Amino acid sequence: MKCLRPIGVALGCTMLASGAMAQLSITPPAQTPPPAKKEAPKEKPKVHAPVAKKPAPKPAAAPTPTPTPSPTATPDDPNVDLVYGAYQRGMYKTAFDLATVRAQNNNDAKAMTMLGELYANGLGVKRDYVKADDWYKRASDAGDREAMFALAMMRIAGRGGTVDKDSAVKLLASAAKLGEPKAAYNLALLYLDGQTLPQDLKRSAELLRMAADAGSPEAQYALATFYKEGTGVPKDLEKAARLLQAASLADNVDAEVEYAIALYNGAGTPRNVPAAVALLRKAARQNSPIAQNRLAHVLATGAGAPVDKVEALKWHTVAKTAGKGDPDLDDILADMSPEDRAKGEAAARKWIGNNVK
Repeated sequence: MKCLRPIGVALGCTMLASGAMAQLSITPPAQTPPPAKKEAPKEKPKVHAPVAKKPAPKPAAAPTPTPTPSPTATPDDPNVDLVYGAYQRGMYKTAFDLATVRAQNNNDAKAMTMLGELYANGLGVKRDYVKADDWYKRASDAGDREAMFALAMMRIAGRGGTVDKDSAVKLLASAAKLGEPKAAYNLALLYLDGQTLPQDLKRSAELLRMAADAGSPEAQYALATFYKEGTGVPKDLEKAARLLQAASLADNVDAEVEYAIALYNGAGTPRNVPAAVALLRKAARQNSPIAQNRLAHVLATGAGAPVDKVEALKWHTVAKTAGKGDPDLDDILADMSPEDRAKGEAAARKWIGNNVK
């Protein structure tokens, strides 16, 4: 099952139905690559790894919602950029003082949102979810879409009060209507999940498209899986590939892996093996076990890059440590010399040691 996690709050994931499950396996031929634009054969070739489950798209790495106040000042709001500028430079106490003046004297919604952000994350002031909730509520009532999103995430997580999913849904809907991409993405997941809201795949796809068009890599990746499997939209591999490309350009690791596979197999996009391998290398270095496994196959078999079994063993071992074992690779690498095996294992230990979080 495919897991999509919400942005802005550490909660469980939304699972796609098995019919929408995207397969994640490069199927390199045993000898020569297939002609351009020919999709990989369904039957298992000689050098084929088992299908690995795709990890969830990574949520924003913040324990609490992190709205982004607008940096652009308006003629009647000359100090908004000063508040935001102080925040961006890490001058949180200055941002707090400036925002407090703007909020109290001018009822400035952006300043209220900033105060909510600072209280929610304990930046420049002691963390206080109750005060964060209050400032987000004031800004939300004043029509600030980012405050609506942040407040919805707090209501879902129960920060600053009790869990209130009904209120969160209304806030997400209002923020999405005002063009907040993170709100549209999270609301799409609720329609996909079918627990808080009745499942509506078409509506979920519409909201994902709204967020994807606004540049959300998470939404671009999720919508690509919809197009790849025909979930809530007609199946369209070309649209899926374009969305994966856009998300991968924004450094979405899961999109990088899937786009690499699309490039390798020529699925919805012209076949480009060198570009595919380069993306796999990038994603492998970003600690994607699936990319590490696929890259190990390429290097072990020479199906897309020169054979390098030492490097292949390195990535195979790293992926195996992350739970992505591969018996086929064990067999392919079984004939390595003791010296080369020692080099590969040492490289793997060094990588794992340098990347332990």
